[in-house]
Amino acid sequence: MGVRRVRGWLPILDWGRRYDGATFTADLLAAVIVTIMLIPQGLGYAMLANLPPEAGLYASILPLLAYAAFGSSRTLAVGPVAVVSLMTASAVAPVVDAGLADAVSAAVTLAALSGAMLVVMGILRLGFLAHFLSHPVISGFITASGILIAAGQLHHILGTPGGGGTLPQILFALVAQAGEINPGTVILGTGVLVFLYLSRRYLKGWLTLAGVGPRLADGIARAAPILAIAATIGLARWLDLGGQGVALIGAIPRGLPSPGLPVLSYDLVVALIPAALLISVVGFVESVSVAQTLAARRRERIEPDQELVGLGAANIAAALTSGYPVTGGFARSVVNFDAGARTPAAGVFTAVGIALATLFLTPALADLPQATLAATIILAVLTLVDFGAVIRTLRYCRSDGAAMLATILVTLTLGVEEGITAGVLLSLILQQWRSSHPHSAVVGQVPGTEHYRNIERHRVITHPRILSLRVDESLYFANARFLEDRIAALVADRSGLRHVVLMCPAVNDIDASALESLEEINRRLAETGIHFHLSEVKGPVMDRLQRSRFLDHLTGQVFLSQHEAMCRLAGVGCGAEAL
Repeated sequence: MGVRRVRGWLPILDWGRRYDGATFTADLLAAVIVTIMLIPQGLGYAMLANLPPEAGLYASILPLLAYAAFGSSRTLAVGPVAVVSLMTASAVAPVVDAGLADAVSAAVTLAALSGAMLVVMGILRLGFLAHFLSHPVISGFITASGILIAAGQLHHILGTPGGGGTLPQILFALVAQAGEINPGTVILGTGVLVFLYLSRRYLKGWLTLAGVGPRLADGIARAAPILAIAATIGLARWLDLGGQGVALIGAIPRGLPSPGLPVLSYDLVVALIPAALLISVVGFVESVSVAQTLAARRRERIEPDQELVGLGAANIAAALTSGYPVTGGFARSVVNFDAGARTPAAGVFTAVGIALATLFLTPALADLPQATLAATIILAVLTLVDFGAVIRTLRYCRSDGAAMLATILVTLTLGVEEGITAGVLLSLILQQWRSSHPHSAVVGQVPGTEHYRNIERHRVITHPRILSLRVDESLYFANARFLEDRIAALVADRSGLRHVVLMCPAVNDIDASALESLEEINRRLAETGIHFHLSEVKGPVMDRLQRSRFLDHLTGQVFLSQHEAMCRLAGVGCGAEAL
Protein backbone atom coordinates (compact mmCIF):
# COMPACT_ATOMS: atom_id res chain seq x y z
CA MET A 1 0.00 0.00 0.00
CA GLY A 2 2.89 2.34 0.84
CA VAL A 3 4.61 1.74 -2.52
CA ARG A 4 1.34 2.33 -4.39
CA ARG A 5 0.81 5.61 -2.55
CA VAL A 6 4.34 6.78 -3.39
CA ARG A 7 3.75 5.93 -7.05
CA GLY A 8 0.54 7.93 -6.88
CA TRP A 9 2.46 11.03 -5.82
CA LEU A 10 5.40 10.30 -8.15
CA PRO A 11 3.99 8.89 -11.41
CA ILE A 12 7.54 8.72 -12.81
CA LEU A 13 8.07 5.64 -10.62
CA ASP A 14 5.20 3.96 -12.44
CA TRP A 15 5.97 4.65 -16.11
CA GLY A 16 9.74 4.80 -15.55
CA ARG A 17 10.05 1.13 -14.49
CA ARG A 18 8.49 0.01 -17.79
CA TYR A 19 10.62 2.26 -20.01
CA ASP A 20 12.23 0.51 -22.99
CA GLY A 21 14.15 1.25 -26.18
CA ALA A 22 11.10 1.63 -28.44
CA THR A 23 9.56 4.13 -26.03
CA PHE A 24 12.85 6.03 -25.87
CA THR A 25 12.97 6.36 -29.66
CA ALA A 26 9.35 7.57 -29.86
CA ASP A 27 9.84 10.09 -27.05
CA LEU A 28 13.10 11.41 -28.51
CA LEU A 29 11.55 12.01 -31.94
CA ALA A 30 8.59 13.83 -30.38
CA ALA A 31 10.98 15.91 -28.26
CA VAL A 32 12.94 17.07 -31.31
CA ILE A 33 9.75 18.32 -32.98
CA VAL A 34 8.44 20.01 -29.81
CA THR A 35 11.85 21.63 -29.14
CA ILE A 36 11.85 23.16 -32.63
CA MET A 37 8.37 24.51 -31.89
CA LEU A 38 9.11 25.68 -28.34
CA ILE A 39 12.22 27.78 -29.01
CA PRO A 40 10.45 30.55 -30.97
CA GLN A 41 7.35 30.23 -28.77
CA GLY A 42 9.40 30.59 -25.60
CA LEU A 43 11.09 33.73 -26.90
CA GLY A 44 7.83 35.19 -28.23
CA TYR A 45 5.73 34.45 -25.17
CA ALA A 46 8.38 36.00 -22.91
CA MET A 47 8.15 39.15 -25.05
CA LEU A 48 4.37 38.94 -24.71
CA ALA A 49 4.76 38.80 -20.92
CA ASN A 50 6.96 41.95 -21.12
CA LEU A 51 9.95 39.94 -19.88
CA PRO A 52 13.44 39.42 -21.33
CA PRO A 53 13.37 36.74 -24.07
CA GLU A 54 15.59 34.40 -22.08
CA ALA A 55 12.82 34.09 -19.45
CA GLY A 56 10.81 32.06 -21.96
CA LEU A 57 13.73 29.66 -22.45
CA TYR A 58 14.36 29.38 -18.70
CA ALA A 59 10.68 28.55 -18.17
CA SER A 60 11.04 25.69 -20.67
CA ILE A 61 13.79 23.71 -18.91
CA LEU A 62 13.44 22.81 -15.22
CA PRO A 63 9.59 23.07 -15.22
CA LEU A 64 9.46 20.27 -17.82
CA LEU A 65 11.61 18.06 -15.58
CA ALA A 66 9.41 18.77 -12.57
CA TYR A 67 6.22 17.96 -14.45
CA ALA A 68 7.74 14.74 -15.80
CA ALA A 69 8.28 13.61 -12.21
CA PHE A 70 4.94 14.65 -10.72
CA GLY A 71 2.43 15.03 -13.60
CA SER A 72 -0.08 12.30 -14.46
CA SER A 73 -0.40 12.99 -18.22
CA ARG A 74 1.84 11.00 -20.56
CA THR A 75 1.76 13.56 -23.38
CA LEU A 76 1.04 17.02 -21.92
CA ALA A 77 3.70 19.54 -23.00
CA VAL A 78 4.28 22.10 -20.25
CA GLY A 79 5.84 25.51 -20.74
CA PRO A 80 5.01 29.15 -21.49
CA VAL A 81 1.62 29.62 -23.16
CA ALA A 82 -0.06 32.66 -24.70
CA VAL A 83 -2.93 33.19 -22.27
CA VAL A 84 -0.83 32.79 -19.11
CA SER A 85 1.84 35.06 -20.62
CA LEU A 86 -0.79 37.73 -21.20
CA MET A 87 -2.09 37.30 -17.64
CA THR A 88 1.48 37.57 -16.35
CA ALA A 89 2.01 40.84 -18.19
CA SER A 90 -1.27 42.16 -16.80
CA ALA A 91 -0.34 41.17 -13.24
CA VAL A 92 3.25 42.39 -13.32
CA ALA A 93 2.65 45.84 -14.87
CA PRO A 94 0.89 47.48 -11.87
CA VAL A 95 3.45 46.01 -9.47
CA VAL A 96 6.30 47.48 -11.48
CA ASP A 97 4.50 50.84 -11.77
CA ALA A 98 4.06 50.89 -7.98
CA GLY A 99 7.79 50.34 -7.51
CA LEU A 100 7.35 47.10 -5.55
CA ALA A 101 9.69 45.09 -7.80
CA ASP A 102 11.16 44.87 -11.28
CA ALA A 103 9.37 42.82 -13.93
CA VAL A 104 11.58 39.72 -13.63
CA SER A 105 11.32 39.57 -9.82
CA ALA A 106 7.56 40.07 -9.95
CA ALA A 107 7.16 37.29 -12.55
CA VAL A 108 9.33 34.91 -10.52
CA THR A 109 7.28 35.66 -7.39
CA LEU A 110 4.09 35.12 -9.37
CA ALA A 111 5.33 31.69 -10.47
CA ALA A 112 6.25 30.78 -6.90
CA LEU A 113 2.84 31.82 -5.55
CA SER A 114 1.00 30.01 -8.33
CA GLY A 115 3.07 26.88 -7.79
CA ALA A 116 2.48 26.89 -4.05
CA MET A 117 -1.27 27.37 -4.52
CA LEU A 118 -1.48 24.52 -7.02
CA VAL A 119 0.47 22.12 -4.82
CA VAL A 120 -1.68 22.93 -1.77
CA MET A 121 -4.85 22.48 -3.84
CA GLY A 122 -3.54 19.13 -5.05
CA ILE A 123 -2.67 17.92 -1.55
CA LEU A 124 -6.13 18.95 -0.35
CA ARG A 125 -7.65 17.17 -3.39
CA LEU A 126 -9.40 20.27 -4.68
CA GLY A 127 -9.20 19.38 -8.35
CA PHE A 128 -13.00 19.29 -8.51
CA LEU A 129 -13.13 23.06 -7.97
CA ALA A 130 -12.14 23.55 -11.60
CA HIS A 131 -15.60 22.25 -12.55
CA PHE A 132 -17.12 25.43 -11.14
CA LEU A 133 -15.43 27.49 -13.86
CA SER A 134 -17.85 27.07 -16.74
CA HIS A 135 -16.60 26.15 -20.20
CA PRO A 136 -18.34 29.13 -21.89
CA VAL A 137 -16.51 31.54 -19.57
CA ILE A 138 -13.13 29.89 -20.22
CA SER A 139 -13.83 29.75 -23.96
CA GLY A 140 -14.86 33.42 -24.01
CA PHE A 141 -11.81 34.42 -22.00
CA ILE A 142 -9.45 32.53 -24.32
CA THR A 143 -11.10 34.07 -27.40
CA ALA A 144 -10.77 37.58 -25.97
CA SER A 145 -7.18 36.87 -24.91
CA GLY A 146 -6.34 35.74 -28.44
CA ILE A 147 -7.72 39.00 -29.84
CA LEU A 148 -5.83 41.09 -27.26
CA ILE A 149 -2.58 39.24 -27.88
CA ALA A 150 -2.81 39.56 -31.67
CA ALA A 151 -3.74 43.26 -31.44
CA GLY A 152 -0.98 43.88 -28.92
CA GLN A 153 1.64 42.46 -31.30
CA LEU A 154 0.65 44.65 -34.26
CA HIS A 155 2.89 47.50 -33.16
CA HIS A 156 5.90 45.18 -33.54
CA ILE A 157 4.79 44.45 -37.11
CA LEU A 158 4.43 48.20 -37.77
CA GLY A 159 7.57 49.24 -35.92
CA THR A 160 5.77 51.64 -33.56
CA PRO A 161 6.13 51.93 -29.75
CA GLY A 162 2.59 50.65 -29.09
CA GLY A 163 0.98 50.73 -25.67
CA GLY A 164 -2.19 49.98 -23.73
CA GLY A 165 -3.58 46.90 -22.05
CA THR A 166 -7.13 46.88 -23.44
CA LEU A 167 -8.33 46.69 -27.03
CA PRO A 168 -9.49 50.35 -27.21
CA GLN A 169 -6.16 51.51 -25.73
CA ILE A 170 -4.15 49.35 -28.14
CA LEU A 171 -6.10 50.55 -31.19
CA PHE A 172 -5.89 54.19 -30.07
CA ALA A 173 -2.11 53.88 -29.68
CA LEU A 174 -1.78 52.34 -33.15
CA VAL A 175 -3.76 55.18 -34.73
CA ALA A 176 -1.93 57.87 -32.75
CA GLN A 177 1.47 56.46 -33.75
CA ALA A 178 0.65 55.97 -37.44
CA GLY A 179 3.24 58.58 -38.37
CA GLU A 180 6.01 56.51 -36.76
CA ILE A 181 5.47 53.36 -38.85
CA ASN A 182 8.76 51.88 -40.07
CA PRO A 183 8.44 50.63 -43.71
CA GLY A 184 11.22 48.07 -43.34
CA THR A 185 9.57 46.55 -40.28
CA VAL A 186 6.20 46.41 -42.04
CA ILE A 187 7.67 44.62 -45.07
CA LEU A 188 9.59 42.16 -42.89
CA GLY A 189 6.72 41.47 -40.47
CA THR A 190 4.12 41.10 -43.21
CA GLY A 191 6.41 38.79 -45.16
CA VAL A 192 6.91 36.53 -42.14
CA LEU A 193 3.15 36.50 -41.47
CA VAL A 194 2.41 35.44 -45.05
CA PHE A 195 5.19 32.81 -44.99
CA LEU A 196 4.00 31.30 -41.71
CA TYR A 197 0.38 31.28 -42.83
CA LEU A 198 1.17 29.56 -46.13
CA SER A 199 3.45 27.09 -44.36
CA ARG A 200 0.80 26.17 -41.83
CA ARG A 201 -1.96 25.92 -44.42
CA TYR A 202 -0.31 24.45 -47.50
CA LEU A 203 3.37 23.45 -47.03
CA LYS A 204 2.73 19.90 -45.82
CA GLY A 205 0.44 19.23 -48.80
CA TRP A 206 2.91 20.73 -51.25
CA LEU A 207 5.75 18.64 -49.87
CA THR A 208 3.65 15.48 -49.95
CA LEU A 209 2.77 16.08 -53.60
CA ALA A 210 6.49 16.54 -54.30
CA GLY A 211 7.16 13.03 -52.98
CA VAL A 212 8.28 13.84 -49.41
CA GLY A 213 7.10 11.35 -46.80
CA PRO A 214 4.13 12.45 -44.63
CA ARG A 215 6.10 12.42 -41.37
CA LEU A 216 9.03 14.38 -42.80
CA ALA A 217 6.67 16.82 -44.54
CA ASP A 218 4.86 17.41 -41.26
CA GLY A 219 8.15 18.02 -39.46
CA ILE A 220 9.33 20.54 -42.08
CA ALA A 221 5.98 22.38 -41.93
CA ARG A 222 6.20 22.61 -38.14
CA ALA A 223 9.78 23.90 -38.41
CA ALA A 224 8.58 26.92 -40.45
CA PRO A 225 8.99 29.35 -37.48
CA ILE A 226 12.62 28.22 -37.08
CA LEU A 227 13.20 28.78 -40.80
CA ALA A 228 11.64 32.25 -40.48
CA ILE A 229 13.92 33.06 -37.55
CA ALA A 230 17.04 31.91 -39.36
CA ALA A 231 16.11 33.78 -42.55
CA THR A 232 15.29 37.07 -40.85
CA ILE A 233 18.43 36.94 -38.69
CA GLY A 234 20.39 36.55 -41.92
CA LEU A 235 18.54 39.47 -43.52
CA ALA A 236 19.06 41.65 -40.45
CA ARG A 237 22.81 41.10 -40.60
CA TRP A 238 23.10 41.38 -44.37
CA LEU A 239 20.99 44.53 -44.74
CA ASP A 240 21.84 46.05 -41.32
CA LEU A 241 18.16 46.27 -40.48
CA GLY A 242 18.97 47.38 -36.95
CA GLY A 243 20.60 50.49 -38.35
CA GLN A 244 17.46 51.20 -40.39
CA GLY A 245 15.21 51.34 -37.34
CA VAL A 246 14.01 47.71 -37.32
CA ALA A 247 13.77 46.63 -33.66
CA LEU A 248 15.92 43.60 -32.80
CA ILE A 249 15.81 41.26 -29.80
CA GLY A 250 19.27 42.29 -28.67
CA ALA A 251 21.83 40.39 -26.63
CA ILE A 252 20.51 37.35 -24.75
CA PRO A 253 22.57 36.07 -21.81
CA ARG A 254 24.35 32.86 -22.70
CA GLY A 255 24.16 29.92 -20.33
CA LEU A 256 21.71 28.30 -17.94
CA PRO A 257 19.97 30.21 -15.15
CA SER A 258 21.42 30.01 -11.66
CA PRO A 259 18.94 28.28 -9.34
CA GLY A 260 17.85 30.39 -6.40
CA LEU A 261 14.94 31.20 -4.17
CA PRO A 262 12.84 34.24 -5.15
CA VAL A 263 13.02 37.21 -2.80
CA LEU A 264 9.52 37.52 -1.32
CA SER A 265 8.40 40.79 0.22
CA TYR A 266 5.10 41.11 2.07
CA ASP A 267 3.75 43.95 -0.08
CA LEU A 268 4.70 42.17 -3.30
CA VAL A 269 3.07 38.90 -2.24
CA VAL A 270 -0.16 40.63 -1.18
CA ALA A 271 -0.29 42.52 -4.48
CA LEU A 272 0.20 39.37 -6.57
CA ILE A 273 -1.98 36.85 -4.69
CA PRO A 274 -5.24 37.59 -6.62
CA ALA A 275 -3.48 37.34 -9.98
CA ALA A 276 -1.63 34.18 -8.90
CA LEU A 277 -4.93 32.55 -7.96
CA LEU A 278 -6.51 33.44 -11.31
CA ILE A 279 -3.46 32.19 -13.23
CA SER A 280 -3.48 28.96 -11.20
CA VAL A 281 -7.14 28.23 -11.89
CA VAL A 282 -7.16 29.24 -15.55
CA GLY A 283 -3.89 27.44 -16.23
CA PHE A 284 -5.11 24.29 -14.49
CA VAL A 285 -8.44 24.25 -16.33
CA GLU A 286 -6.75 24.76 -19.70
CA SER A 287 -4.11 22.15 -18.94
CA VAL A 288 -6.33 19.42 -17.54
CA SER A 289 -8.85 19.77 -20.37
CA VAL A 290 -6.08 19.22 -22.93
CA ALA A 291 -4.60 16.34 -20.91
CA GLN A 292 -7.96 14.58 -20.57
CA THR A 293 -8.73 14.98 -24.28
CA LEU A 294 -5.41 13.41 -25.30
CA ALA A 295 -5.59 10.70 -22.63
CA ALA A 296 -9.03 9.60 -23.83
CA ARG A 297 -7.60 8.96 -27.32
CA ARG A 298 -5.26 6.34 -25.81
CA ARG A 299 -7.63 5.12 -23.10
CA GLU A 300 -5.36 6.50 -20.42
CA ARG A 301 -6.41 8.22 -17.23
CA ILE A 302 -5.71 11.67 -15.84
CA GLU A 303 -5.79 12.38 -12.10
CA PRO A 304 -6.89 16.04 -11.66
CA ASP A 305 -5.50 16.26 -8.13
CA GLN A 306 -2.13 14.89 -9.26
CA GLU A 307 -2.20 17.35 -12.17
CA LEU A 308 -2.43 20.14 -9.61
CA VAL A 309 0.70 18.83 -7.92
CA GLY A 310 2.49 18.38 -11.26
CA LEU A 311 1.69 21.88 -12.49
CA GLY A 312 2.50 23.31 -9.06
CA ALA A 313 5.90 21.63 -9.09
CA ALA A 314 6.51 22.98 -12.61
CA ASN A 315 5.72 26.54 -11.52
CA ILE A 316 7.90 26.28 -8.43
CA ALA A 317 10.69 25.03 -10.68
CA ALA A 318 10.12 28.05 -12.95
CA ALA A 319 10.41 30.35 -9.94
CA LEU A 320 13.70 28.71 -8.89
CA THR A 321 15.25 29.28 -12.32
CA SER A 322 14.21 32.86 -13.20
CA GLY A 323 11.21 31.78 -15.25
CA TYR A 324 7.56 32.77 -15.03
CA PRO A 325 4.20 30.91 -14.70
CA VAL A 326 3.75 27.90 -17.00
CA THR A 327 1.02 25.41 -17.82
CA GLY A 328 0.14 22.78 -20.40
CA GLY A 329 -0.05 24.19 -23.93
CA PHE A 330 -2.76 22.99 -26.30
CA ALA A 331 -0.87 23.25 -29.59
CA ARG A 332 2.40 21.84 -28.21
CA SER A 333 0.61 18.96 -26.47
CA VAL A 334 -1.21 17.99 -29.65
CA VAL A 335 2.06 18.10 -31.58
CA ASN A 336 3.74 16.04 -28.86
CA PHE A 337 0.92 13.49 -29.03
CA ASP A 338 0.82 13.32 -32.82
CA ALA A 339 4.61 13.00 -32.98
CA GLY A 340 4.33 9.76 -31.00
CA ALA A 341 5.35 10.73 -27.45
CA ARG A 342 4.55 7.88 -25.05
CA THR A 343 5.73 9.14 -21.67
CA PRO A 344 6.68 12.41 -19.92
CA ALA A 345 10.30 11.56 -20.75
CA ALA A 346 9.63 13.40 -24.03
CA GLY A 347 9.38 16.54 -21.90
CA VAL A 348 12.73 15.72 -20.29
CA PHE A 349 14.35 15.42 -23.73
CA THR A 350 12.70 18.68 -24.78
CA ALA A 351 14.16 20.38 -21.70
CA VAL A 352 17.61 19.10 -22.70
CA GLY A 353 17.11 20.52 -26.18
CA ILE A 354 16.11 23.93 -24.83
CA ALA A 355 19.07 23.89 -22.42
CA LEU A 356 21.44 23.22 -25.33
CA ALA A 357 19.85 26.06 -27.28
CA THR A 358 20.29 28.36 -24.29
CA LEU A 359 23.96 27.40 -24.04
CA PHE A 360 24.94 27.60 -27.69
CA LEU A 361 22.33 29.42 -29.80
CA THR A 362 21.55 32.58 -27.85
CA PRO A 363 24.43 34.67 -29.31
CA ALA A 364 22.96 34.13 -32.79
CA LEU A 365 19.54 35.40 -31.66
CA ALA A 366 20.71 38.94 -30.89
CA ASP A 367 19.92 40.07 -34.46
CA LEU A 368 16.47 38.48 -34.50
CA PRO A 369 13.84 41.11 -35.47
CA GLN A 370 11.04 41.53 -32.94
CA ALA A 371 8.61 41.56 -35.88
CA THR A 372 9.48 37.91 -36.58
CA LEU A 373 8.49 36.85 -33.06
CA ALA A 374 5.38 39.02 -33.23
CA ALA A 375 4.30 37.30 -36.45
CA THR A 376 4.91 33.91 -34.82
CA ILE A 377 2.74 34.87 -31.84
CA ILE A 378 -0.07 36.29 -33.99
CA LEU A 379 -0.33 33.11 -36.09
CA ALA A 380 -0.25 30.96 -32.95
CA VAL A 381 -2.93 32.83 -30.99
CA LEU A 382 -5.42 33.37 -33.80
CA THR A 383 -6.27 29.68 -33.48
CA LEU A 384 -7.60 30.52 -30.01
CA VAL A 385 -10.24 32.90 -31.39
CA ASP A 386 -13.57 31.14 -31.89
CA PHE A 387 -16.48 33.50 -32.58
CA GLY A 388 -18.53 30.57 -33.82
CA ALA A 389 -18.59 29.21 -30.27
CA VAL A 390 -20.34 32.40 -29.11
CA ILE A 391 -23.12 31.96 -31.68
CA ARG A 392 -23.51 28.25 -30.91
CA THR A 393 -23.66 28.87 -27.18
CA LEU A 394 -26.20 31.68 -27.52
CA ARG A 395 -28.43 29.45 -29.62
CA TYR A 396 -28.23 26.59 -27.14
CA CYS A 397 -28.41 28.49 -23.84
CA ARG A 398 -28.89 32.24 -23.70
CA SER A 399 -27.62 32.57 -20.14
CA ASP A 400 -24.36 30.72 -20.87
CA GLY A 401 -24.02 32.70 -24.10
CA ALA A 402 -24.53 35.93 -22.17
CA ALA A 403 -21.79 34.95 -19.69
CA MET A 404 -19.47 34.10 -22.57
CA LEU A 405 -20.18 37.33 -24.42
CA ALA A 406 -19.78 39.39 -21.24
CA THR A 407 -16.43 37.74 -20.55
CA ILE A 408 -15.22 38.64 -24.04
CA LEU A 409 -16.40 42.25 -23.89
CA VAL A 410 -15.11 42.94 -20.37
CA THR A 411 -11.74 41.33 -21.13
CA LEU A 412 -11.34 43.41 -24.29
CA THR A 413 -12.46 46.70 -22.77
CA LEU A 414 -11.38 46.54 -19.12
CA GLY A 415 -8.61 43.98 -18.86
CA VAL A 416 -7.68 40.35 -18.38
CA GLU A 417 -8.33 39.92 -14.65
CA GLU A 418 -11.55 41.94 -14.84
CA GLY A 419 -12.78 39.80 -17.74
CA ILE A 420 -12.33 36.42 -16.10
CA THR A 421 -13.71 37.74 -12.80
CA ALA A 422 -16.79 39.19 -14.51
CA GLY A 423 -17.40 35.94 -16.37
CA VAL A 424 -17.19 33.83 -13.23
CA LEU A 425 -19.44 36.16 -11.23
CA LEU A 426 -22.02 36.37 -14.02
CA SER A 427 -22.02 32.57 -14.38
CA LEU A 428 -22.63 32.16 -10.66
CA ILE A 429 -25.39 34.78 -10.68
CA LEU A 430 -27.14 33.19 -13.66
CA GLN A 431 -26.80 29.73 -12.15
CA GLN A 432 -28.29 30.99 -8.89
CA TRP A 433 -31.15 32.64 -10.80
CA ARG A 434 -31.88 29.43 -12.72
CA SER A 435 -31.79 27.44 -9.52
CA SER A 436 -34.11 29.89 -7.76
CA HIS A 437 -36.61 29.62 -10.64
CA PRO A 438 -36.77 25.85 -11.18
CA HIS A 439 -38.67 24.38 -14.08
CA SER A 440 -42.05 23.09 -13.00
CA ALA A 441 -45.00 21.73 -14.93
CA VAL A 442 -48.63 20.84 -14.39
CA VAL A 443 -48.88 17.23 -15.54
CA GLY A 444 -51.59 14.87 -16.76
CA GLN A 445 -51.84 11.23 -17.76
CA VAL A 446 -50.73 10.19 -21.23
CA PRO A 447 -53.73 8.18 -22.58
CA GLY A 448 -53.26 4.42 -22.39
CA THR A 449 -50.15 4.64 -20.16
CA GLU A 450 -49.10 5.22 -16.58
CA HIS A 451 -46.90 8.15 -17.61
CA TYR A 452 -47.57 11.77 -16.65
CA ARG A 453 -46.31 14.64 -18.78
CA ASN A 454 -46.52 18.43 -19.12
CA ILE A 455 -50.03 19.50 -20.18
CA GLU A 456 -48.51 22.22 -22.39
CA ARG A 457 -46.40 19.76 -24.40
CA HIS A 458 -48.54 16.65 -24.65
CA ARG A 459 -52.13 15.57 -25.13
CA VAL A 460 -52.95 14.30 -21.66
CA ILE A 461 -55.90 13.59 -19.38
CA THR A 462 -56.43 15.65 -16.23
CA HIS A 463 -58.96 15.52 -13.39
CA PRO A 464 -60.91 18.69 -12.48
CA ARG A 465 -60.55 18.09 -8.72
CA ILE A 466 -56.82 17.19 -8.79
CA LEU A 467 -53.82 19.42 -9.57
CA SER A 468 -50.53 17.59 -10.18
CA LEU A 469 -47.40 19.74 -10.19
CA ARG A 470 -43.97 18.33 -11.02
CA VAL A 471 -40.93 20.33 -9.86
CA ASP A 472 -37.62 19.57 -11.59
CA GLU A 473 -35.13 20.79 -8.99
CA SER A 474 -34.12 20.13 -5.42
CA LEU A 475 -35.89 22.41 -2.97
CA TYR A 476 -33.77 24.80 -0.93
CA PHE A 477 -33.80 28.31 0.48
CA ALA A 478 -33.35 30.07 -2.88
CA ASN A 479 -36.37 28.51 -4.60
CA ALA A 480 -38.65 27.74 -1.66
CA ARG A 481 -40.62 30.98 -2.01
CA PHE A 482 -40.94 30.39 -5.76
CA LEU A 483 -42.72 27.09 -5.07
CA GLU A 484 -45.11 28.78 -2.62
CA ASP A 485 -46.04 31.45 -5.18
CA ARG A 486 -46.37 28.92 -8.00
CA ILE A 487 -48.83 26.71 -6.12
CA ALA A 488 -50.78 29.73 -4.84
CA ALA A 489 -51.21 31.04 -8.39
CA LEU A 490 -52.30 27.66 -9.75
CA VAL A 491 -54.82 27.07 -6.98
CA ALA A 492 -56.34 30.54 -7.44
CA ASP A 493 -57.16 29.74 -11.08
CA ARG A 494 -58.97 26.48 -10.35
CA SER A 495 -62.39 26.33 -8.66
CA GLY A 496 -63.61 23.01 -7.34
CA LEU A 497 -60.05 21.83 -6.61
CA ARG A 498 -59.78 19.28 -3.78
CA HIS A 499 -56.27 17.85 -4.08
CA VAL A 500 -52.79 19.16 -4.90
CA VAL A 501 -50.09 16.56 -5.61
CA LEU A 502 -46.46 17.68 -5.62
CA MET A 503 -44.59 15.26 -7.87
CA CYS A 504 -40.95 14.91 -6.69
CA PRO A 505 -38.96 12.57 -8.98
CA ALA A 506 -36.22 15.21 -9.51
CA VAL A 507 -36.07 16.42 -5.90
CA ASN A 508 -32.82 15.14 -4.41
CA ASP A 509 -32.87 17.32 -1.32
CA ILE A 510 -35.18 19.47 0.78
CA ASP A 511 -33.39 21.84 3.15
CA ALA A 512 -34.83 23.45 6.30
CA SER A 513 -36.07 26.56 4.48
CA ALA A 514 -37.87 24.46 1.87
CA LEU A 515 -39.36 22.32 4.61
CA GLU A 516 -40.87 25.43 6.20
CA SER A 517 -42.28 26.38 2.79
CA LEU A 518 -43.90 22.95 2.43
CA GLU A 519 -45.43 23.36 5.87
CA GLU A 520 -46.76 26.79 4.88
CA ILE A 521 -48.19 25.41 1.62
CA ASN A 522 -49.86 22.60 3.56
CA ARG A 523 -51.37 25.11 6.04
CA ARG A 524 -52.66 27.49 3.35
CA LEU A 525 -54.23 24.69 1.31
CA ALA A 526 -55.86 23.24 4.41
CA GLU A 527 -57.49 26.62 5.09
CA THR A 528 -59.22 26.42 1.69
CA GLY A 529 -60.27 22.79 2.11
CA ILE A 530 -57.60 21.37 -0.24
CA HIS A 531 -55.49 18.35 0.66
CA PHE A 532 -51.76 18.43 -0.01
CA HIS A 533 -50.01 15.25 -1.20
CA LEU A 534 -46.54 14.16 -2.31
CA SER A 535 -45.59 11.50 -4.84
CA GLU A 536 -42.42 9.74 -5.99
CA VAL A 537 -40.35 11.01 -3.07
CA LYS A 538 -36.82 9.61 -3.08
CA GLY A 539 -35.63 7.50 -0.15
CA PRO A 540 -33.03 9.88 1.33
CA VAL A 541 -35.50 12.78 1.09
CA MET A 542 -38.20 10.68 2.75
CA ASP A 543 -35.78 9.76 5.54
CA ARG A 544 -35.30 13.45 6.35
CA LEU A 545 -39.01 14.21 6.19
CA GLN A 546 -39.67 11.40 8.66
CA ARG A 547 -37.27 13.05 11.11
CA SER A 548 -39.40 16.19 11.03
CA ARG A 549 -43.00 16.86 12.12
CA PHE A 550 -44.11 17.69 8.58
CA LEU A 551 -45.67 14.29 7.89
CA ASP A 552 -47.64 14.46 11.15
CA HIS A 553 -49.42 17.61 9.94
CA LEU A 554 -49.66 16.70 6.25
CA THR A 555 -53.34 16.85 5.24
CA GLY A 556 -52.81 14.33 2.44
CA GLN A 557 -50.60 11.31 1.80
CA VAL A 558 -47.23 10.36 0.34
CA PHE A 559 -47.69 8.08 -2.69
CA LEU A 560 -45.12 5.74 -4.17
CA SER A 561 -46.00 6.77 -7.73
CA GLN A 562 -47.93 9.53 -9.44
CA HIS A 563 -50.22 6.96 -11.05
CA GLU A 564 -51.11 5.51 -7.64
CA ALA A 565 -51.87 9.01 -6.38
CA MET A 566 -54.24 9.72 -9.27
CA CYS A 567 -56.00 6.38 -8.96
CA ARG A 568 -56.56 6.75 -5.21
CA LEU A 569 -57.61 10.38 -5.30
CA ALA A 570 -59.88 9.95 -8.32
CA GLY A 571 -61.48 6.91 -6.70
CA VAL A 572 -60.93 4.61 -9.69
CA GLY A 573 -58.99 1.43 -10.39
CA CYS A 574 -55.34 1.57 -11.27
CA GLY A 575 -55.49 0.42 -14.87
CA ALA A 576 -53.86 2.31 -17.69
CA GLU A 577 -57.09 4.25 -18.25
CA ALA A 578 -57.38 5.31 -14.59
CA LEU A 579 -58.78 8.73 -15.43
